[in-house]
Amino acid sequence: MENHIFGPVPSRRLGISMGVNNIPYKVCSYSCAYCQIGKALKMRVERAEFFHPEVLVKQVEKKIKGLCTSDLPNYITIVPDGEPTLDLHLGELIAKIRIFGFPVAVITNSSLIDDKYIQAELMKADYISLKVDTVSQASWKIINKPHKKLNLESILTAIPDFSKTFKGKLVTETMLIRGANDTEEELTALAKFLQTVKPDIAYIAIPTRPPAFKGTYAANELSVARGYDIFNQHGLTAELLTGYEGNAFASSGNFAEDILSITAVHPMRKDGVFELLARSDATEKDFNQLIEKGLIEKIVFQDKEFYLRKFHQDKIN
Repeated sequence: MENHIFGPVPSRRLGISMGVNNIPYKVCSYSCAYCQIGKALKMRVERAEFFHPEVLVKQVEKKIKGLCTSDLPNYITIVPDGEPTLDLHLGELIAKIRIFGFPVAVITNSSLIDDKYIQAELMKADYISLKVDTVSQASWKIINKPHKKLNLESILTAIPDFSKTFKGKLVTETMLIRGANDTEEELTALAKFLQTVKPDIAYIAIPTRPPAFKGTYAANELSVARGYDIFNQHGLTAELLTGYEGNAFASSGNFAEDILSITAVHPMRKDGVFELLARSDATEKDFNQLIEKGLIEKIVFQDKEFYLRKFHQDKIN
């Protein structure tokens, strides 16, 4: 019998996560231009039973029993290679998985969030990640390539309504695509919308592997820093997901390690960099060497000087 459980794997968002794949490969309501596992093989918005929840629950139980105590997950995460809310038994699956005593996370593209039944099922989870790449109809079609039956206005209306009643941790995730949703106008409109959602964290991501559609490129460092600054200006707690691991809050005394881990998640203002230098044994010369080696990028946005870990675009375009 095919195994639908993977991990546990390290996750910056969730700590240690055990994944549950409740949807067949690339069955989705979107065929996102940036998807890093390929184009959707079957697009649909109708829910169905793909795998019986008892089968998945037994596989979770078997996996947990085979783990050492030190390897136990912080979350069991429903994160398939497709859209998890297409699973007709999602609510039942969440409820049965919670019996094992671990919080349950669901990573969704939000496309079916206007379905009240799906909202009720997601309420059973402890952590929800909602994909919100844009609030523009034109950009939505370019970036997410949605199923023809989906309606962006309905989705955007449902997201804040859901966030007001969901009791767990709710985050949003925005994938920035060069020339599509990375302009100041697009990012400001998105930030204003996210203000109504009030996520615990508003993640900003870029593709870190080759995307499904040619001509799709990750936003550059300036655009990411711009998005981070605009989100923060609108009262959002923004954080980056740019493919690097690291604890953004640790101060080990090793300046190079600290600044590389921090700037992978949070662009740093110049004064913040020098505060970090003051707490380390490093000097300004050590910092300049990181820039010269191409590990740190200097960005100026709205007369503010930011430093951001270099993305190395040549590896992902």
